[in-house]
Amino acid sequence: MESIILFAPLAGAIIAGFFWKLTGIRGAQWITTGLLFLACAFSWIVFFTHGPETQHIQVLRWIESGSLSTDWSIRLDRLTSIMLIVVTTVSALVHLYSFGYMAHDENFREGEESYKPRFFAYLSFFTFAMLMLVTADNLVQLFFGWEGVGVASYLLIGFYYRKPSANAAAMKAFVVNRVGDFGLALGIFALFFLVDSIRFDDVFAAAPQIAETQMTFLWMEVNAAELISILLFIGAMGKSAQLLLHTWLPDAMEGPTPVSALIHAATMVTAGVFLVCRMSPLMEFAPNALAFVTFLGATTAFFAATVGLVQNDIKRVIAYSTCSQLGYMFVAAGVGVYSVAMFHLFTHAFFKAMLFLGAGSVIHGMHHEQDMRNYGGLRHKMPYTFWAMMIGTLAITGVGIPLTHIGFAGFLSKDAVIESAWAGTAGGYAFWMLVIAALFTSFYSWRLMFLTFFGTPRGNKHTHEHAHESPKVMLIPLGVLSIGAVFAGMIWYGSFFGESDKVARFFAIPAAEDAHGTEGGHDEAAAEGGHADGEGVAEAAEEAAQGDLEGAGEAITTTEGTGDSPSAEGHHFAFGGAPGDGAIYIGPENHTLDDAHESPVWVKVSPFIAMLIGFAVSYLFYIVNPSLPKRLAETQRPLYLFLLNKWYFDEAYDFLFVQPAKSVGRMFWRRGDGDVIDGSINGVAMGIIPFFTRLAGRAQSGYIFTYAFAMVIGIAVLITWMSFTGGAR
Repeated sequence: MESIILFAPLAGAIIAGFFWKLTGIRGAQWITTGLLFLACAFSWIVFFTHGPETQHIQVLRWIESGSLSTDWSIRLDRLTSIMLIVVTTVSALVHLYSFGYMAHDENFREGEESYKPRFFAYLSFFTFAMLMLVTADNLVQLFFGWEGVGVASYLLIGFYYRKPSANAAAMKAFVVNRVGDFGLALGIFALFFLVDSIRFDDVFAAAPQIAETQMTFLWMEVNAAELISILLFIGAMGKSAQLLLHTWLPDAMEGPTPVSALIHAATMVTAGVFLVCRMSPLMEFAPNALAFVTFLGATTAFFAATVGLVQNDIKRVIAYSTCSQLGYMFVAAGVGVYSVAMFHLFTHAFFKAMLFLGAGSVIHGMHHEQDMRNYGGLRHKMPYTFWAMMIGTLAITGVGIPLTHIGFAGFLSKDAVIESAWAGTAGGYAFWMLVIAALFTSFYSWRLMFLTFFGTPRGNKHTHEHAHESPKVMLIPLGVLSIGAVFAGMIWYGSFFGESDKVARFFAIPAAEDAHGTEGGHDEAAAEGGHADGEGVAEAAEEAAQGDLEGAGEAITTTEGTGDSPSAEGHHFAFGGAPGDGAIYIGPENHTLDDAHESPVWVKVSPFIAMLIGFAVSYLFYIVNPSLPKRLAETQRPLYLFLLNKWYFDEAYDFLFVQPAKSVGRMFWRRGDGDVIDGSINGVAMGIIPFFTRLAGRAQSGYIFTYAFAMVIGIAVLITWMSFTGGAR
């Protein structure tokens, strides 16, 4: 079953890409989409049924070179199963959605170009590469999928190859990601150098020894665990568009909207978060690297949220929202609560994919108009799209009942991240950046809703008159995603952020000794609940149906002096096991999860208050008094331009890197290629050779005695040389 999940998208990509003339265009679409839904169904079955232990499913022998032995095998654990359902569910729905969105594309000549098979082949190939990444059992296999995702994203972002902006965006994404991938490659090389293996089990087992090793890097002695963790995170920065390597993400909106939903909402950009969580057994031994992850994640969340405040392209607003939400995930991972990072990744996939697809529905209905300033009053023209976008907005802004576990998906996962940030940084920088980002998220999300669906129509009158709801094939995926945006947080809250023993069972983390000194106070519970994916979910769903969701994640009081937290039964629990024993590793000194549950009430309600403030200000600006935004932009012109131009990162990079690179290129072209290479060849051909030709011409006098004299001189020189060399011997 697991092999079918992995290879079904690849089979669809090959059929649609190379054999679409045999199947027909419609057949290629149905085959790729059908195989994705098959993979999606099997992924959910695996998620609910596989046990707690890590399974290794060998596919084939792959690379054998010296001590490097690499199998192509599937590593099946909780992290893998979570990513399987995220990737296949979103991809399957995007495939179905694309039936309607790509039905008629003005970028291609109708009836002359068969672009649909190519588009669906690219989507399926991307999905295969992403599945290759998340199922990897070693770092080489992960890197293969990592680069495959990069190639697929290049193809999809530049799908409209006649548009210079699309080609430039594709190239930008490819180049920026190569910068991050260089760091990832160095990290893999370093691990192989130290461990002599790239298998995850071997690397994780060696993590304590790596933490005690010093390495020389750039003429400095550094701790190996810290260095490798930083290098791996640089790779994550590029793929997950964190600050400094984020510039490709908004430009990637040049691709068709289904591409935006697939790549930038749920799959490719979350690969970096997955990598950090996968490498948690090593990251736990690198506190300085985790502090850097936390700082950069918090800064990215704040930066992207500020830029999203003033963007006018509906897709760019959601793109910067993605960048900001990825910062939340990295903060959770940086403070050591990897389960919460995966929780927000999981819920974010549903509501962000729905927001992107909803935006695509608006663009489709408005004849490819993307400027929100030309929208307005569309909720009556597109009622289903409006309600889908409304649910997505309620989820991303964090609407729910404070101090309970009842609310939309983002309410529970984002609050869990913020509480973890408070616990992990003692209420420091990361916590406040995330709270402020939550306020800005609420503002720009409601700004998008108000500008798009409320008020009076603006822009082209003809476009508004012909605005229409999208076909059912585009609305069905929105409806499915809305279910996840509403219920995913409530159902799985306990498994990701509930009691420590429940989180441990869900991620198959062994228990340490309890307060009574017996081995694994909850080992039996862990063993019995190991396949509790289905069991735990069923319990949470039952509690949800009964309206009693608080039991899914009661706060746990930390026992003084030990940090162990008592469960509901009064037993003490502590995370245990060696690195790599569970899907994630939480060190014995890491009590952030328990501390997060003990956060003060004002911390727990702060994101909700931030959401209300953002909503109120947005309502004032765009419903009560729509002239306020323009007046504020005029009075605060420098700040407005600073945000509108995305903190001038593109301009700075152009000045620091692009123009100097072009100057060096011009120098090599004009001086190196023009003067040195061409000049040398031309000099030899037009100067030196004619010179020696003329000299040789003078020797050709035509007189026999001249030639005879030259022969005598030659014979004399030869005899002299032979005489001297012969005498020496």
